[in-house]
Amino acid sequence: MSTFAAAVTAIAVEARERSDEIEAKRSLPEDLGQRMASGGVFRMLVPQCHAGLEVHPSTFARALAELGYADGATGWCAMVGSTTGLLAASLPEHWSQMIYGEHPDTITCGVTAPLGKAVAAGEHWRVNGRWPFGSASRNAEWICGGCLVLDDEGKPVAGRHGVPDITLMYFHRDEIRIHDNWHVSGLQGTGSSDFEVCDVLVPRDRCVTMGSRPRVAKPLYQFPTLGLLAIGVASVALGIGRRAVDELVDLAGGKVPTGSRRRLADRATVQADVGRADAALKAADAFIHAAIDRAWAVAETGAGLGTEHKAELRAAAAHATWAAVDAVDRAYHAGGGSAIYRESALQRCFRDVHVATQHIMVAQPIFEVTGRIRLGLEPGGPL
Repeated sequence: MSTFAAAVTAIAVEARERSDEIEAKRSLPEDLGQRMASGGVFRMLVPQCHAGLEVHPSTFARALAELGYADGATGWCAMVGSTTGLLAASLPEHWSQMIYGEHPDTITCGVTAPLGKAVAAGEHWRVNGRWPFGSASRNAEWICGGCLVLDDEGKPVAGRHGVPDITLMYFHRDEIRIHDNWHVSGLQGTGSSDFEVCDVLVPRDRCVTMGSRPRVAKPLYQFPTLGLLAIGVASVALGIGRRAVDELVDLAGGKVPTGSRRRLADRATVQADVGRADAALKAADAFIHAAIDRAWAVAETGAGLGTEHKAELRAAAAHATWAAVDAVDRAYHAGGGSAIYRESALQRCFRDVHVATQHIMVAQPIFEVTGRIRLGLEPGGPL
């Protein structure tokens, strides 16, 4: 086992033991976050030239699935922090080195939605905005937010393709305000509160334009940022799905439902649910890694990924997420009344995975986009 794999396993063990604490705190405990940082979890996708691990996307997916299995919120924070690290390949070199290279244990996070407004102010951008779903923002030193750049008349500036670009601005934690409004049904421990900036001055080059060509020309950075983000979301969901099935197997081996003489495990319906869920999760996992391998083979040639490979990555991610939901639902309902108690991991799996489905990267409309491509039509939406 590699040093990194061993670190992930140790963190997963701790996260599982502290799952109740994480949920009650409604954010990742600072000490656990720092152990994840020192173990390389948040550096998975940072280039090696900036003290990152630059792992293969399959290693990234497996690590997130293991952490999501242990505790959904921990896996989610790892997903957000590690995918934000991808931007180190696109930031100007001096900023990547200052933020990531000189401080390998730094934690970064962010929201790509263009809910901020940036106007030129000399050598800086003057930025205002408020972003929801700031997962891991209480643990991060640097937080980025998607912005539209406005002209002198307050209108969005057209980008390379005739529509406004989304520019991700980097803010230091001292420049943001975090609103304590993360009161939700699932993934409670992610600390995904709103964050806000008011008239913050950001150096002109401390930002990344979404969709721009990365500065670091390595295979990992030929993958689309949003494609890897979708794979990350799906991997956490798959971990939650596997945990739910394992919890049901443990419960079914000893539970004799009220009014029955047979164990839950002896019921044909439960046997079928376990069989179907197990097969679906394994098939979804295989699809993700097959899609990654096909895209990686192209990326290794130095060529950018085409529409077909981007669509396959997104389809695999969305499919895996919804396969995980189905597996969790089967396990939860098969568990009966035992599944609703706080001490049952099944109820948390149920709540967590249904929050994961709300992420735009894996929501149902992505199948319309990938279906259009399969039919030989224009995507009709971004990949």
